[in-house]
Amino acid sequence: MATLQSLIGLVNKIQRACTVLGDHGGEGFSLWEALPSVAVVGGQSSGKSSVLESIVGRDFLPRGSGIVTRRPLVLQLHKTEGGAEYAEFLHAPKKRFTDFAAVRKEIEDETDRITGKTKQISNIPIHLSIYSPNVVNLTLIDLPGMTKVAVEGQPESIVQDIDNMVRSYVEKPSCIILAISPANQDIATSDAIKLAREVDPTGERTFGVLTKLDLMDKGTNALDVLEGRAYRLQHPWVGIVNRSQADINKNVDMMAARQKEREYFENSPDYSHLAHKMGSVFLAKLLSQHLEIVIRQRIPSIISMINKAIDEINAELDRIGRPIAADGGAQLYTILDMCRAFDKVFKEHLNGGRAGGDRIYGVFDNQLPAALKKLPLDRHLSMQNVRKIVVEADGYQPHLIAPEQGIRRLIDGSLGYFKGPAEATVDAVHLVLKELVRKSIAETQELKRFPALQSDIAAFANDALERFRDQSRKTVLRLVEMESSYLTVEFFRKLQFEQHEKNGGNPQGPNMDRYTDNHLRRIGSNVSAYVGMVCDTLRNSIPKAVVYCQVREAKRSLLSNFYVQIGKKEKEQLSQMLDEDPSLMAKRETLAKRLELYKSARDEIDSVAWK
Repeated sequence: MATLQSLIGLVNKIQRACTVLGDHGGEGFSLWEALPSVAVVGGQSSGKSSVLESIVGRDFLPRGSGIVTRRPLVLQLHKTEGGAEYAEFLHAPKKRFTDFAAVRKEIEDETDRITGKTKQISNIPIHLSIYSPNVVNLTLIDLPGMTKVAVEGQPESIVQDIDNMVRSYVEKPSCIILAISPANQDIATSDAIKLAREVDPTGERTFGVLTKLDLMDKGTNALDVLEGRAYRLQHPWVGIVNRSQADINKNVDMMAARQKEREYFENSPDYSHLAHKMGSVFLAKLLSQHLEIVIRQRIPSIISMINKAIDEINAELDRIGRPIAADGGAQLYTILDMCRAFDKVFKEHLNGGRAGGDRIYGVFDNQLPAALKKLPLDRHLSMQNVRKIVVEADGYQPHLIAPEQGIRRLIDGSLGYFKGPAEATVDAVHLVLKELVRKSIAETQELKRFPALQSDIAAFANDALERFRDQSRKTVLRLVEMESSYLTVEFFRKLQFEQHEKNGGNPQGPNMDRYTDNHLRRIGSNVSAYVGMVCDTLRNSIPKAVVYCQVREAKRSLLSNFYVQIGKKEKEQLSQMLDEDPSLMAKRETLAKRLELYKSARDEIDSVAWK
């Protein structure tokens, strides 16, 4: 069982993993942000870099005028039991640095890689791990120094940009604020203290550090600050004596600088009574102990957050689909399973579980009757056209009793007009079915990740619908032709009997003059009545034929040919059908890595004796 001392190392590990996954912290809510850390804040030239180098015991940070720190530097210190000191960067995991001048150069190069050789800033952190017997286990985040004016080469927004970045860290309740202030300036004007007071008014999360004590005017000291009278915090103030510029120029060893700092406090008439609570070594130990305590306090909430994230990621992976197995049998099963899912959605549209199937009924109930009403039957059965057709049908021999050939021609001509509405009904239902196929593919969640399979299903489904349409068209045209090929004799016999009774039993009544207007009008009326009867029949039979040939077949065998074809495909062809959208694959990979991170973090936290 690991001890509490392992907690900082555990947090370091999780932070590095988060950064690899693009969880940079500093903005929004994330696991990285939920992990306790120490943010180092201060104005430019406040001595931030010197404090960090004193804690590490190495000269490794870039120096210069203006904004030197342009990206957050996550500095993770690992105490080793002897051995050589070395450093590693997260962006160069296979490279170990033993020359700390090379570490400084790598920080500069990595900063320029993101921001360019400008004075721009970026919130993407640089992760640096240092392994040394001369450090304590501790994580520090070095943030850009706060400034009040933009210098040449910087955008006017740089002041606000830095302030926003620093605040995004220190506003988090899990963040410990290390506020760096120079002793040779009035503490009331300190950028770090001003910011800490805004985000941590009770001082629970703030550690005050006073630098440059040796540069104060003679006869003055900082005891009012260090002893908490000038500005009280809940944690003790710590004084630091940095290397002088001359020492830096001479490359004075940091271990020697630590010794010199210790001697300064021990021999100072002002600070000797505080010497045991001053200096970079004490500060590092103080922060390390407090960080461990905070981590221990926050672990229950971190575990709760991790469990919630795991549930959310699993739900999202279920929604977008899990990875597909590599063997052909599993791939074939997956394809068939998704086809069944598509077929289910398609049938729900047709049967009323989803919108769309009602449009087919709309074709039958509105579009077909409207088209039948618009047929030019009145023009075809006009007096003039009836006379023309009857006379032409009689030829050189006028009809003797009834113009049967003329009537048949009039009926044939009238029924021919029904072919248009019949075919239009077939085409309208075909378009509805095609649209339902498109909608069903779009609404089948399992298919969203496989654009190639979507295209194949759409192609086979549409080919099937074309076949169903052709069969349906033949059927409805056959219905019309059937009505033309055999007339209902009883209809005309009934008409003839009624007319005979009307004429007092004189069979010659209607034929006294075969071409009178009354006679022709009666012929047109009789044909119109018969065509009306046929129209009523077709209004009912055409929808039945369309449903039987198109809708019924679409429900029964829309993908029959597709099933036959995929059964013949090799594994490589099945794999091509299961090619996914690259963006979806990238999303699943990211989610899987994040899930692995959270599960690993949960397991490792559980292994630490934090309770």
